Amino acid sequence: MKRVMTGALCAATVAMLGAALPAHAQSADTLSKISSSGKMTFAYRESSVPFSYLEGPEKPIGFAVDISNAIADAVRKQTGKSNLTVGWQAVTSANRIPLLQNGTIDLECGSTTNNSARGKDVDFAINHFYTGTRLLVKKSSGIKNYADLKGKTVAITTGTTNMQVVRRYNEEKGLGINIVSTKDHADAALLVEADRAAAFAMDDILLFGLKANAKDPASLEVVGDSLQVEPYACMIRKNDPKFKALVDGVITGMMKSGEFEKLYNKWFMQPIPPRNQSIGLPMSKELQDNIKAPSDKPAT
Repeated sequence: MKRVMTGALCAATVAMLGAALPAHAQSADTLSKISSSGKMTFAYRESSVPFSYLEGPEKPIGFAVDISNAIADAVRKQTGKSNLTVGWQAVTSANRIPLLQNGTIDLECGSTTNNSARGKDVDFAINHFYTGTRLLVKKSSGIKNYADLKGKTVAITTGTTNMQVVRRYNEEKGLGINIVSTKDHADAALLVEADRAAAFAMDDILLFGLKANAKDPASLEVVGDSLQVEPYACMIRKNDPKFKALVDGVITGMMKSGEFEKLYNKWFMQPIPPRNQSIGLPMSKELQDNIKAPSDKPAT
């Protein structure tokens, strides 16, 4: 005997099926969410110098924060709501993707690697930096490369691609490295400064930034070969083409107008807060090429 599904029952069933789908499988509409709530919530990192970090209590600054603010201006313009406010939410390497997926944050611009694995859960905007895994050590340690870490303790931030890269390298080379996980980059750097870890393995630019803002920058150095080259990009929710187009438009517009290069010089070549030290890292060839032909291509 066939049963005819009523309109109400059919609607209820469809709703149930939609609710059962993973969050990232459903279409998102960040612009409508922001417009109806009157607020956009952007993520920041507490110690991803010079991309996103704290200058003071609840005062995020940095290269990626400036990009986020430019995106906020574009959202106000596109929605026609000049009074839209920005709320800032601190995130870590471990929780940044879940907080984006569940709607706590609407955008994450910081020091996040754009790779294929993460691309299953989120979408990425145009790449805005390229980096690789190196080591922050004390100059007095004598450590110059990964082979010098045999049997030693290395700190790495939880939830980062660096953790996977170093673990694989450690197994391949049989170095017997003891890897210690930390909540965030500043915690790992402190372990090195306190001689509780021989090195901190992380994206080289973040290591230069942490060194510049350390209590005794002269006692630290960034060493080792770069194990891989990976792009950074802002994260947005999966399946949200309108918001991705807006974010991409802002970044490519900055690249074409020369504003991006001005921002780069401000944060990478000039003295930056809070210690007014300069990182002094010229723009890489990969980033120069990306400015000429903007791409959101992920690392493998």
